[in-house]
Amino acid sequence: MIDLRSDTITTPSSAMRSAIADAIVGDDVYHDDPTVNRLEELVAGLLGKQAAMYVPTGTMSNQIAVRMHTQPGDSVVLEATAHIAAHEMGGAAHHSGVTLKGITGRLGVFDAEDVLNQVPVPHPSLPSYLFEPHTLLCIENTHNEAGGTIWPLETIDAATTTAAELGLATHLDGARLWNASAATGIDPARYASAFDTVSVCFSKGLGAPIGSALVGDADFIEEARRFKQMFGGGFRQAGLIAAGALYALDHNRDRLLDDHANATRFATTLSRIPAITVDLESVQTNIVYFDVDDPVIVVDTCLSEGLAMLVLGPTRIRAVFHLDVSAADTDAAIEIVRRVTETTM
Repeated sequence: MIDLRSDTITTPSSAMRSAIADAIVGDDVYHDDPTVNRLEELVAGLLGKQAAMYVPTGTMSNQIAVRMHTQPGDSVVLEATAHIAAHEMGGAAHHSGVTLKGITGRLGVFDAEDVLNQVPVPHPSLPSYLFEPHTLLCIENTHNEAGGTIWPLETIDAATTTAAELGLATHLDGARLWNASAATGIDPARYASAFDTVSVCFSKGLGAPIGSALVGDADFIEEARRFKQMFGGGFRQAGLIAAGALYALDHNRDRLLDDHANATRFATTLSRIPAITVDLESVQTNIVYFDVDDPVIVVDTCLSEGLAMLVLGPTRIRAVFHLDVSAADTDAAIEIVRRVTETTM
């Protein structure tokens, strides 16, 4: 099976499994697991922040950040299709009591003017308490729903500077920040420098089995550990899985460009097939969205021929490239999609 459903479906290599088996462990709830502590120190350093906190999932990392930066009744500004808005099960409303104010971006990206237009600035003649506080700006880089698209650095800087001038904290959902950094050559710490907090994931493109990290100032992360416990993220001997994340950071970052190359070749070839529409501008990293008249029949037929993808809309199919998909697998996937669309569309 060639599995392109997501980059979360990778399995640990033999070398990663050995690292996991050999991990020295403690009790992370007491913050005395040496492997977790080493991972947190490494990630904080890679992102240029004072401290990091290892958590089970990117959703938990984002939700803790939202809870820390806001109070119930506040509003959070973000792109309308961001993961926090579209795929975290209403967690921001449930856990933090906040309202999400979505901006319709271009390929998942909005600009400083959009932030200005979304955040009310009451005239002095009006009491400020007539407007709910807007206290947090969130950006997702790369942006999943737009196709793994990358935020230009200058756009990030302008939007976060405007947010700060308006009194908003800033959070980066960098679940696939490693992909953005690999594609652009921009150090992840430079991306992170524009934000108060950053979430990064180890179980997507990097291929670790479990885990994300939230990074920020030391005092912020120390307080955030309270919400890690409250939200059910208290690990015990978490060094076993942290060892997989450490191995991934050491060995799997540079090879992300292989996934990008496979995605680009897949998308470019599919764009030449009459029954398929692909916006090649959106194919910037490892995710490809393409459109056909009947995605259900295409995905179901491809699955029967050994290729797994996801239906994500009335016409849309998603394919995601990762370390378990080789160049030969990519070529085979192209041929399966070509054959299926020629016979079913």
